Amino acid sequence: MTVTRRVSIGLNRWDWRTPATFAESVRRGEDIGIGHAFVPVNPLGIWDPYVLMTLGAAATTTMGFGPMLETPRLRGAAVAAGSIATVDQVSGGRAMLIYGIGDTAVRWLGMRPARVAEMEAATAEARALLAGQRLEVGAARPAHLRHARPVPVWVAASGPKSLRMAGRVADGVFLRVGTNPANLRAAVDSITAGATEAGRNPETISIGLIVHTCHSQDPAEIRAITRAMAAGFYEYAPALFRQAGFEWRGPPIEELKQQLWPDFHHAADLVAAGALVDFLPDEVAASFSFFGTPTDVADQIRAVVAEVPQVEIVVPHPVPLAFGGGMGEAHGAYLDWLGRGVLAVT
Repeated sequence: MTVTRRVSIGLNRWDWRTPATFAESVRRGEDIGIGHAFVPVNPLGIWDPYVLMTLGAAATTTMGFGPMLETPRLRGAAVAAGSIATVDQVSGGRAMLIYGIGDTAVRWLGMRPARVAEMEAATAEARALLAGQRLEVGAARPAHLRHARPVPVWVAASGPKSLRMAGRVADGVFLRVGTNPANLRAAVDSITAGATEAGRNPETISIGLIVHTCHSQDPAEIRAITRAMAAGFYEYAPALFRQAGFEWRGPPIEELKQQLWPDFHHAADLVAAGALVDFLPDEVAASFSFFGTPTDVADQIRAVVAEVPQVEIVVPHPVPLAFGGGMGEAHGAYLDWLGRGVLAVT
């Protein structure tokens, strides 16, 4: 399989020790060919993402930047729009705003993830403000972002309702559905349906992929970690199993969750988490992750891009977290791993 156009590789794990080490790590990432630097949003776990992106933009010349993922549960749309417009100004037009439900960041604060309606409202409001529109918000005057910038607003989604919503209101959509062809096709169909019902041309909506990537070369670790990732999808989006023709033939997922924290995707020991769901067949485990050597991962990226030719950005989200959590030399090792073969796909 061949990719006939350039696909950008994005990364959302960097050297988080200090803002300065982050800036240096994204500079190195740009040097080896990474096209986008994404920054998690977690007030309790990482430095302010908009400050980090601003520093990263100053240290690079071509790399794109975006929060992965912003959520209306933590920041109002006006605040997020104003912040990302600042990053866009500093970077010379290299920013994007990306919304998600919140996941770990909100759970650490004892909050629920954002609902589809909240995501839709925030996305629409942020797009309007970034376009320089005036919005009636019940204040003395309409809300207007004085430093508006043409920043695209994306949504990361996995379920059919959120994908359809993204098709209605977003500039781009990151698919979080794994690699199974049936799930990829169904995701694009949902986006197309949402765009059509909103009177939009589906071809104007950009597509990206976020795929958990097991960088181990140990077959036993790969077997366990890819199963933990598959279980995480069943935990939050069981429809993906049904669409792919898979069945859950093990103990109830809620029962298994009592043995780890906070969930299958973020468990401290992913090998142990995977052992809890060892009953999942190889076909299931292979349908929700990239895994293996850098060359293996590059081939898997080519395969999914061939399945969804609209894809512009692929994010091989590392699990475990970038050779020890994305810090210092450990993060440098992950960049070296990417450079040995994964980036050959671009």
